[in-house]
Amino acid sequence: MQRRSFIRTLGAGAVVVAGGRVLNGGRVIGPWTRGFGEALAASEIGKPILLHNNENPLGPGDKAIAAMQAKLTERIVPVARYMSLASNLAEALAGKYGCKPENILIGCGSTQILRSATLAFTSEARALVGGSPTYEECGDVAKLVGAPIKAVPGTSTLHHDLEALAAAARGAGLVFFDNPANPAATVHPATAVVSFLERVNRESPDTHILIDEAYHDYVTDPDYATQIPLALQNPRVIVARTFSKAYGMAGLRVGYAIGHADTIKSVRALQYSQGTNVLGLAAALASVEDTQRLEQESRRNTEARKFTMDWFQSRGFKPTDSQCNFLFVNVGRSAKAFREGCGKEGVRVGRDFPPFEKSHSRISIGTMEEMTYATQVFGKVLGVKAEAA
Repeated sequence: MQRRSFIRTLGAGAVVVAGGRVLNGGRVIGPWTRGFGEALAASEIGKPILLHNNENPLGPGDKAIAAMQAKLTERIVPVARYMSLASNLAEALAGKYGCKPENILIGCGSTQILRSATLAFTSEARALVGGSPTYEECGDVAKLVGAPIKAVPGTSTLHHDLEALAAAARGAGLVFFDNPANPAATVHPATAVVSFLERVNRESPDTHILIDEAYHDYVTDPDYATQIPLALQNPRVIVARTFSKAYGMAGLRVGYAIGHADTIKSVRALQYSQGTNVLGLAAALASVEDTQRLEQESRRNTEARKFTMDWFQSRGFKPTDSQCNFLFVNVGRSAKAFREGCGKEGVRVGRDFPPFEKSHSRISIGTMEEMTYATQVFGKVLGVKAEAA
């Protein structure tokens, strides 16, 4: 295909792949998708259904896709140059949160933010503290630098044990606190979080707290609140966010940290350069103010999440009180056995999460059509009827 016709195809939004608009489990991919309604209508059932990585099944919004199209077709071809929109995105986010660009650090997904913060604040003499189970990135980096790791078991409801975390934080370099939590999908109310942060600040004033709010946009609990306002004022608190989840940009790799300027400066010093790409940054920049798309995605996920939770509960399986785009469910057998059984039927579910790998599975929320099919598979693997008694 000639370059000119390739670009014209992208600009027209008429690319046809694999006979349609959908690949891999109903995922709508690429610049030929448009608005939320069309993306939803295009989410036909395909195999495999990908319910293992907590992705948005509809992908980026139409404004994000248009921004990427524009970058691909600009005459100066910025994708062929060492150019960056990171400063533009930082300015847009600063405007959104009422702060300055120096309070924002753009990263290659929130993964890079978590890595850089762990490198900045832990060492062989400064431990990493976190819940168990929790997202593994900070722990993996701490192992690389030889930092001690204090894993604090959660409560009976699989919420983080804030009292035990605060006690373990004394003398630590960094506390990793994911709220909402992964894989448990639970959240803590704002009042409890503020009390926890105040205790850590009081009893271990040199300890930093990294709050991962990757799933913030899926929370429906009215008692929950972001800690970004506190992070902007408190140099010991930093918040990580991502465009990978509700914004549908997991493969584009854009995230950010927000906090006190001094704290951001410390993390920035450990950040590798050229970690983001112009297409991802353009999509993120276009999405910052696209609140309508974000609200539509939140409502879609809430509906499909409730359907799936109700399905498990009506059949005697207990999920946690999910506030995310995934569930953590006691399936009464090993995650490996459940995963392999579902995989044979074309549905992929999450990896092992010790110490719950013998009882619990993490299941991402796809479209309603995907979850309707997936629950039929779950019923077959778990040996229960497709319809509730």
